[in-house]
Amino acid sequence: MKAGTSPAALDENRRRIPRLTTKESGAGFHVPWHSVHRTARPPAGRWLKLFLPTIVASVSLVLAAEAAWIPAKAELAQWLIERSWTQCRRGPDCPPPWPWADTRPVAVLEVPSRDERLVVLAGNSGRNLAFGPTLSEESYGGSDLVISGHRDTHFRFLQRLRTGERLVITTAEHRREFEVVQSDIVDSRLGGLAIDPGADRVSLVTCYPFDEPLAGGPLRYVVTALPVRQPTS
Repeated sequence: MKAGTSPAALDENRRRIPRLTTKESGAGFHVPWHSVHRTARPPAGRWLKLFLPTIVASVSLVLAAEAAWIPAKAELAQWLIERSWTQCRRGPDCPPPWPWADTRPVAVLEVPSRDERLVVLAGNSGRNLAFGPTLSEESYGGSDLVISGHRDTHFRFLQRLRTGERLVITTAEHRREFEVVQSDIVDSRLGGLAIDPGADRVSLVTCYPFDEPLAGGPLRYVVTALPVRQPTS
């Protein structure tokens, strides 16, 4: 108590100070406790529980969209390749399947006994092999044709192909029939396939074994087919 302050003056000052009251009293004003005390943040684990289902659902949606896009993209590519092949057969121009493609259709390979029909692309590169079998550059303009394909997609049927089955090769100029005469397993480390300009044959090449989980091994599976000789009258 300050010197000189009377008890009556102290009581008057106290009456001027507003007081917190309860709702029931009806006097003064009420401040809820949650506005007086600082609200505690939920623990980090609670935030994870709240948002984890949303995160999982979003990731699943992205993966599902990507999985649906891959086959859709493959179907679109095949349609563009077929359209390009139709234009190539009509001639004289042979446009690429899409503007930035560095390949074009050069033939169609058919195996009637296996219900297989594949458009063959020019240029034996990994990028082109993703869209279909490819004709080796060394075979351009010749009759010794080497056609390569992936063992787990376009050329998977080679493992079931047997001696005596027929192949049909159609180009812009002609349609020819060949017969499978042999199948071999060769080691690519010992050398590549020799292209003989004077030979008249078709070699279908893919990686081996067919069920090997890792691609890029040294072994190759080679199916050789020779022209079917038309009987002379």
